[in-house]
Amino acid sequence: MCKLPTSTVPVGLVLSGQGVDTSLSEPGLQQAEAAGLYLRELRFSNVFVSNLQRARQTVEIIMRNNVHSSGVEMVFDPLLRERGFGIAEGRPKEDLKNMANRAGQSLGSERFQLRCKKFLKSLYQRMVDDHGCSGQSSAAVWREAVAGAAESGTDGPLPGLPDDGMEGVPLHALVVSHGAYIRVAVRHFVEDLQCSLPQGLKMSKVLSACPNTGISRFVLIVSPTESGLALSAVRCVFTNRKDHLTSRNICYITH
Repeated sequence: MCKLPTSTVPVGLVLSGQGVDTSLSEPGLQQAEAAGLYLRELRFSNVFVSNLQRARQTVEIIMRNNVHSSGVEMVFDPLLRERGFGIAEGRPKEDLKNMANRAGQSLGSERFQLRCKKFLKSLYQRMVDDHGCSGQSSAAVWREAVAGAAESGTDGPLPGLPDDGMEGVPLHALVVSHGAYIRVAVRHFVEDLQCSLPQGLKMSKVLSACPNTGISRFVLIVSPTESGLALSAVRCVFTNRKDHLTSRNICYITH
């Protein structure tokens, strides 16, 4: 998963949400370019993107830099849109916290979480349909390959390369969404689906806010059931990686 760069250059942390659909700022364009160069050698089987303008720009830059996935269709999915923050959008993030506190409400949103889960189900089905893994036997082969990849490299630190955790993985989806959305998805993997984590990785780091163009990688093992496809296992390879920004001496900002 890749978080898009912010669309503005605020003094504080400003909420863009889904009602503020602006284009990327100059720092945002630079961050997207850095992410594209970092991911340029990876081969993506599928690409799923929020249909907000700043996400579209981000993925177009990433795919323009990619040397293997030029023919892959980009699916712009409204299910990947950022959470709506109502009247707080375009205002400092602290305003939302104050509003929620005065109303005695949590910043969490059950509807938002359900939208995230709905997207994940559609992702499983699209990947299986596109790559001929819908049959019981082919699904078993797929699971075996992914399971082998998921078990590799767990005994020591990762080398910090763009393809960490990709060995043996038959399919690779790029999902470009937004900070709050990604945080909810990661929490769902970890808390609801009992995702396995790299050794030594603290939970506070896993569930921390994603930096702009921060990259997270999860290996998902999908199994057919009577009611459809379902996850049988999830492994986190890394979360919130920003090597592409620090290595190029690019300043990043969050919102």
